[in-house]
Amino acid sequence: PRQSRRRKSLAIAYEAGQGDGAEPRRARWEPPDWQEQLQRIREMRRSRDAPVDDMGVHKCYDSSAPPQVMRYQVLLALMLSSQTKDQVTSAAMLRLRQRGLTVDSVLQMDDETLGQIIYPVGFWRNKVKYIKQTTAILKQKYGGDIPSTVEELVQLPGVGPKMAHLAMHIAWDSVAGIAVDTHVHRISNRLKWVKKETKYPEETRVALEEWLPRDLWKEINWLLVGFGQQTCLPVNPRCSQCLNQDICPAAKRL
Repeated sequence: PRQSRRRKSLAIAYEAGQGDGAEPRRARWEPPDWQEQLQRIREMRRSRDAPVDDMGVHKCYDSSAPPQVMRYQVLLALMLSSQTKDQVTSAAMLRLRQRGLTVDSVLQMDDETLGQIIYPVGFWRNKVKYIKQTTAILKQKYGGDIPSTVEELVQLPGVGPKMAHLAMHIAWDSVAGIAVDTHVHRISNRLKWVKKETKYPEETRVALEEWLPRDLWKEINWLLVGFGQQTCLPVNPRCSQCLNQDICPAAKRL
């Protein structure tokens, strides 16, 4: 009898929140100082004068275009932006828009012309191929619009998870997850906003989504990209100019 009672009490102990003797539910992990760090980054980004603010994808499309055309332009800007500075992406999008940037206009354009227009974006030859393939799929499968889910967006040639999440944010005004690029990935690791070091942006996205409040998911990309362009640089970060110098695990304290 004594043994069965022990077994019963053990069983109850593992059912968190049920019955007497239950263990308290473990608190969700979150990084120390993250709220203070975030607030200080907001302060550093207050002037909104980073390249992403003036020339990011959210500034590259024709806001007066029909919604379907606007969404297509957002997706194209995202495809061009991969491994390319915002200034170069913005200029390429302006040249495309001057020729009338729609699904049909791109499908009618030969590869050589498209390449000349988007050059010198990174990997421009591959992007010509991906843009043509994706545009054809949008015409055939989506009636010229872009998909409205991350799952469908990442199936398109040349579209990765970061682009898909940003497309959801910008084109559909829907937050399905955190858009993690190299800046967000790098800074999240420097600030120890991930429980353990991550090697790839997708790992970082999953790690951040486990603890970061959902109402911050859309803001965090814009905040950290600009911060990474101006202060928390990939090489030789400007720690002496950073308000988080005293509470950043990676800070070089001079």
